[in-house]
Amino acid sequence: MKGKLTKLWAVCSMLIAASLILFLFGYVFVQGAGSISWEFLTQPPRGAVLGMEGGIFPAIVGSLWFTATALVLGGIPAVAVALYLEFYCRSKKMAAFVRLVMQCISGIPSIVLGLFAYSFLVKSLGWGRCVLSAGAALAIMILPFIEVRAEKAFQEVPPQMIQASYHLGCSRFYTIQKIVLPYCSGELVSALILGGCYAMGATAPLIFTGAVAYAASPTSLFAPAMALPLHLYLLVAQGSTSLKTAYGTAFVMMVLILVSNVLATLYARRRHKKWRNG
Repeated sequence: MKGKLTKLWAVCSMLIAASLILFLFGYVFVQGAGSISWEFLTQPPRGAVLGMEGGIFPAIVGSLWFTATALVLGGIPAVAVALYLEFYCRSKKMAAFVRLVMQCISGIPSIVLGLFAYSFLVKSLGWGRCVLSAGAALAIMILPFIEVRAEKAFQEVPPQMIQASYHLGCSRFYTIQKIVLPYCSGELVSALILGGCYAMGATAPLIFTGAVAYAASPTSLFAPAMALPLHLYLLVAQGSTSLKTAYGTAFVMMVLILVSNVLATLYARRRHKKWRNG
């Protein structure tokens, strides 16, 4: 009886969650469908009032720049830390300390990270409001997010494969390069994409560090850029005059994140299947 109740509770919870997601997407799409067009996706915003004319193309490009910068600055150290903890660290105290640091970073509010980046990177180091400053702030935010998933992926590598490699005389570095990373490539790419989605939706760090209301598509890491989250925030702040455009912008951002998540899941499954089939 308890098993049936637990199963029923799990199914109902899944259906409720799926229904809420579908309702959210449907509602946002219906509200913003009138503003979504080819011009909306390919033109920069124009006019005295933000969102009344033109589109969001520079915001899409800017968000991709911010996300890519954050992944380079945060993803590589995150994977390196996970490799160190799993294959090189032999001190339990050191491992516990590193994991504690990761937990503390993950608990920092994003607006505090934005304020820190503004004070240290924008002002003290003189980088100014630019893609690099914002990307560094976002990198700190997503570093523990990616590290935890990368470490979990490394822990799932069959230990027999690693021990067999060691017994054949292969070095730890060679084992990681030829066995561990290929085996975990799907999960690692998935973790990076999900971390990028997390960064793409963040608004608070961008407000202080690199996102602006009007800007052309960036061509340098030291230039400011538009971003979808900030653009959406400004549109909503203007009230009913830009609300339809705000819904259109929200739907575009949700589609980008959804497609990225789907691609990450499909890639991870494909890599697992390819590895199992040899």
